[in-house]
Amino acid sequence: MTKRSESKYKIDRRMGQNIWGRPKSPVNKREYGPGQHGQRRKGKLSDFGVQLRAKQKLKGYYANISERQFHAIYVEATRLKGDSGANLIGLLERRLDTVVYRAKFVSTMFAARQFINHGHVKVNGKRVNIASYKVKVGDVIEIKESSKQLTHVLEANQLGERDVPDFIEVDHGKQTAKFNRIPGLTEVPFPVQMEPHLIVEFYSR
Repeated sequence: MTKRSESKYKIDRRMGQNIWGRPKSPVNKREYGPGQHGQRRKGKLSDFGVQLRAKQKLKGYYANISERQFHAIYVEATRLKGDSGANLIGLLERRLDTVVYRAKFVSTMFAARQFINHGHVKVNGKRVNIASYKVKVGDVIEIKESSKQLTHVLEANQLGERDVPDFIEVDHGKQTAKFNRIPGLTEVPFPVQMEPHLIVEFYSR
């Protein structure tokens, strides 16, 4: 089962931003938070609060992954050479559910996780049902034959609200995608500004 402890729209409202850039996000009409106290004036956030908000926003964007899983990705990012914040984004973009979403095989990050868990996806010809599976450069991701004509897959292919990024090569006729390279931070098409350096600061406290 996919882990959905909170609805994606509630995450949007809590963050005060349309973090997936979806036309139906309630933030487009009301920017205050959810619940009866959502409209209360918010005080200025402390440095800790700003860092925490940056972490919550990035975690929420990637289908609200668990804190344990997110922290493990951060630890791996710090062990790699180079900028830890950029490494963090690179590792998140290598997740199979992220690649399936970026390739427009499904309409949302949450749907990508469920789609993989239900066994609709293959990597290099082998079925993979683990959403956090780490894709390598050159891997070919495809929808299994019996799932290629599913209505929600075909509808996702035609979504006009986002484009497939350059680091993924997609053939929607064959329903295949090739992961060409690990993207740099500026290449990732976030609808809102993400601040991974603040997350590094948060965990470094």
